[in-house]
Amino acid sequence: MTHHPHVHMIVPGGGLAMDDSRWISCKPTFLLPVRVLSKLFRRLMLEKLLAAHQAGSLRFLSSHAHLVDAKAFAALLAPLSKKRWFVYAKRPFAGPKAVLAYLSRYTHRVAISNSRLIAVDQRASRSRSRITGSKAPADTRR
Repeated sequence: MTHHPHVHMIVPGGGLAMDDSRWISCKPTFLLPVRVLSKLFRRLMLEKLLAAHQAGSLRFLSSHAHLVDAKAFAALLAPLSKKRWFVYAKRPFAGPKAVLAYLSRYTHRVAISNSRLIAVDQRASRSRSRITGSKAPADTRR
């Protein structure tokens, strides 16, 4: 598997009026242009990561322990603020219920269940896996 961080989220098509008295829908075509949304998400995500670091809310283990240092963490984030981030936004094809069903498959499962774990140490993990639909015995993956 490759490292592929990504976020799924539901963004409502509008927002509450400043006085909380009513809902204001966005234009039918979009809430924000995708490029604007990409830059906004990048800025907010990096700001929140930095705030979490400053509050001591992040843990760094093993080879990442040096990131406890504020300068090392800032150096890690610096190139990310220059990199182009991609947001893929689209209307739900089958309506809100289908969107929630899709997202629930991500939010209500674990990547590797404990019953599939064979061994875990500082360098690696081993687990059993089976190709979906296969009757073959489970593989051991490292």
